[in-house]
Amino acid sequence: MSRVPKMDLSIIVVNYNTKQLTLDCIRSVFSSATSLNYEVILVDNASTDGTIEAVRERHPEVLTLANTRNVGFSKANNQGMEIASGRYILLLNSDTIVEEHTLETMVRYMDEHADVGASGCKLVLPNGSLDEACKRGFPTPLASFYYAFGFSKLFPNHPKFNQYKLIHLAPDQTYEVDCLVGAFMLVRREVIDRIGGLDEEFFMYGEDIDWCYRIKEAGWRIMYHPATTVIHYKGASSRRKPFKIVYEFHRAMWLFHRKHYVKKYNFIVNGLVYFGIWTKFLMALTKNSLKNII
Repeated sequence: MSRVPKMDLSIIVVNYNTKQLTLDCIRSVFSSATSLNYEVILVDNASTDGTIEAVRERHPEVLTLANTRNVGFSKANNQGMEIASGRYILLLNSDTIVEEHTLETMVRYMDEHADVGASGCKLVLPNGSLDEACKRGFPTPLASFYYAFGFSKLFPNHPKFNQYKLIHLAPDQTYEVDCLVGAFMLVRREVIDRIGGLDEEFFMYGEDIDWCYRIKEAGWRIMYHPATTVIHYKGASSRRKPFKIVYEFHRAMWLFHRKHYVKKYNFIVNGLVYFGIWTKFLMALTKNSLKNII
């Protein structure tokens, strides 16, 4: 994946049947006020809504890759990285809108902090509330327990009970965090050359947390820098919740624990984690079934 950078920034957008959102996202990128030399790479996962044709017609400057099947978020981003020529790589969801100065602000921050391997900005939902996934701790068994059983909501200002979502940290201040969200993640080229791209065993969900874990293991810092804001129309490509979506969400939890934590904990803790994931998966399927009946 290593190559000599030819420009400042490569922006990778993965699309799956989100035509209008993707067009709006790309339009916001090209409306940026920046002196950066950048490229936009669209990887389409076999959409059937005419996205790839519309982008090629309206934005012929976009590099496009059209997959013949849905290969997942991780692999699609890796495909984009293979042809990217920027000294920074930005993973940008198709359901986001960047501000006029977002690209300039974040690249300048990375240029000024050479020890930062990846950074993310403030993400807000359409209603103006914070997308809490934009600054997170790693989902250790204890952090996951506090989050799953509502301790973080009961004690929103207590760091002990908010190790995962970090909701006790003010959203308008810069912090070093464990992980960012793949909807907007700016990564240094040297990091990718060293640790590789996203783990393609994660189809969707969890790949961003895994990547951040590996980035930090390699000695780089990960920063949440809310000097600019991105709107995130969260879950637009997965609003409908078929079995595949529910399954992949919970499979990602299992994969991450198996990959990074199973050897650090005894069989009792591991058993409780797997039992919790399985129980949550069954509850999600039941909830989906009830919605279909109603």
